[in-house]
Amino acid sequence: MTSLDQAPQHRPVWPDVPVTGTLEEVTRIVRDAGLMDARPGYFALRIAANAVLFAAGWTAFAVLGDSWWQLAVAVWLAFAFGQTALVGHDAGHRQIFRTRRGNEVVGYLHGDVLTGVSFGWWVGHHTRHHNFPNHLSMDPDILRRQVIFDPGQRHGRPGAVSRFIVRHQAWMFYVLIMMEGLRLHLSGYVAARRGALRRHRNAELAVLTLHLAAYAAAVFLVLPPGKAVAFVLVHQALFGFYMGLLFAPNHKGLPVRDGEAEELDWLTRQVATSRNLLPNRFSDFFYGGLNYQIEHHLFPSMPRCNLRRAQPLVKEFCLRSALPYAEAPLVRSYLEVSAYLGQVSDEVRRLEDPAPRGAR
Repeated sequence: MTSLDQAPQHRPVWPDVPVTGTLEEVTRIVRDAGLMDARPGYFALRIAANAVLFAAGWTAFAVLGDSWWQLAVAVWLAFAFGQTALVGHDAGHRQIFRTRRGNEVVGYLHGDVLTGVSFGWWVGHHTRHHNFPNHLSMDPDILRRQVIFDPGQRHGRPGAVSRFIVRHQAWMFYVLIMMEGLRLHLSGYVAARRGALRRHRNAELAVLTLHLAAYAAAVFLVLPPGKAVAFVLVHQALFGFYMGLLFAPNHKGLPVRDGEAEELDWLTRQVATSRNLLPNRFSDFFYGGLNYQIEHHLFPSMPRCNLRRAQPLVKEFCLRSALPYAEAPLVRSYLEVSAYLGQVSDEVRRLEDPAPRGAR
């Protein structure tokens, strides 16, 4: 079953005309422009600046001590954790170094050590997402959500709570993403405990456990219980919210598909299921290059600082090749996500609610 041709009118749909361009062609365009070349100087500055951001937050935490101003520090650290996770994302895609070892060192440091998220689990999870974006049964970023992206998914959401979420997911989605930080922490830890990590399982388990122990010790030794709990709730909820905001506009509200086999070629599946934010310097910083989602999905190993230059080249190629190219202003992108999720909720209600007597 495919939903590409059944997509609501407010969403981009796969065009009827055949695609004339090829992946080889657009790859040659960006390579000739030097946009696949490594940028070690940029990443050295990016990692150093992020280290300052991260260290400043924990230094302020230690200096403030027993104070409700620590909630402001929690907000700062939520942003610092998000920026740290983005560096781990770069490393997972081998944007920083061209060798696996160098990227793994950066990835495990920014994942397991600094944010308590398993780098090994995330790389496998995220690679499957890149291979099958917006595939209802093969994209793990769809499978692990509590909201649904097609009415047929409602059968896998039993229980009163899940039913409520599905029927109100247009706004519940933004409540649920506050739990994204907790879900990221737990998913990697559970994967390691179950032996799902192919490499460094015991080392990751040890580091993740040490991160949790050090985090809890720092918070509860410096703050009394009430303030400590408030700090953790604010910090982790906003970290999760930031992570959710980063990923929400990228694919949601765009065509989905299903079936046991992948129907679309690589070029089609990456472009037709991805949305860009209109480029500006704020988005480049806040989203860490994920605002250029089309270019990122076509060239995951392209250094994030090159995506801005690649964007007009890729857009011209897509329009010339009869490929859709979805882009939206920042706020409208979230409105499109909510509108789509609300439309799925409406379809679920029509399928499940009995018709009024007067309509029979």
